Amino acid sequence: MKYTIEKDRIKIFDKTDFNPEHILECGQVFSYSKGEGIYKVFPADKYAEIVETKEGYDIVTTSPEFFEGYFDLNTDYGYIKRKLAKFDILKKPLEFGYGIRILKQDLFETLISFIISANNNIKRIQLILGRLRDNLGTGKGSVKSFPSYEALKCQSVEFFKEVGAGYRADYLYKVLRQITPNDLVEWNKLETNLLREKLLSLYGVGPKVADCILLFGYGRGDVFPVDTWIHQMYNTYYPPIENRNQIRDNLVSQFGGLSGYAQQYLFYYQRSGK
Repeated sequence: MKYTIEKDRIKIFDKTDFNPEHILECGQVFSYSKGEGIYKVFPADKYAEIVETKEGYDIVTTSPEFFEGYFDLNTDYGYIKRKLAKFDILKKPLEFGYGIRILKQDLFETLISFIISANNNIKRIQLILGRLRDNLGTGKGSVKSFPSYEALKCQSVEFFKEVGAGYRADYLYKVLRQITPNDLVEWNKLETNLLREKLLSLYGVGPKVADCILLFGYGRGDVFPVDTWIHQMYNTYYPPIENRNQIRDNLVSQFGGLSGYAQQYLFYYQRSGK
């Protein structure tokens, strides 16, 4: 994909392998907002605005090198889509979500965000995360940074309930005493199955949340998060089974190291109702 990096932006000259709507609204991230003709993204302590141009898109930011990595711009998604297109089940999802890219997200923010995401909807997840930023984040702009581990750890269960976390408040309180951001980084040395076991040992982390953290935080391609939408898809197009771990293992056997990419195209398409 052709792009250039300038002092205050990344200019993308491609609309076939990059589409901000597909990227930000395919369920992998919550730190964004949509306005008229613009997407605002605010991972960790960074900020960018994405606007469409005649040639492609401009990512306007003071941190262009960060967002080059965040949007995984060096990965050839044309190649990935050609490899996945050999699977009949992916032909329509690839056409529908052609501009998806899997983001390289901060591990700690991903952990907290996906614990909050359990049995939740995107609008409410964003509301809770926004309250955490407003109360504990830093910065002078319209969007504050994601709170630090230290800022979150000193909060009570009641604080997490007050920002709307509900029953997840107890999980957040406990997991912040169970692990540090440095632990999460250290775990990246583990192979995927062992890393999944580590994540499953954390409060508030079940199989689907663990696989989301593996895919969106650790960038592990050999995982396939299974939620209600994927469960529904599987039982429509494959011999029906109820065990979601078995569904995951079956799909990873089929798609191998590209499983994470396949999951995003299938999830986005299935959720669209098409």
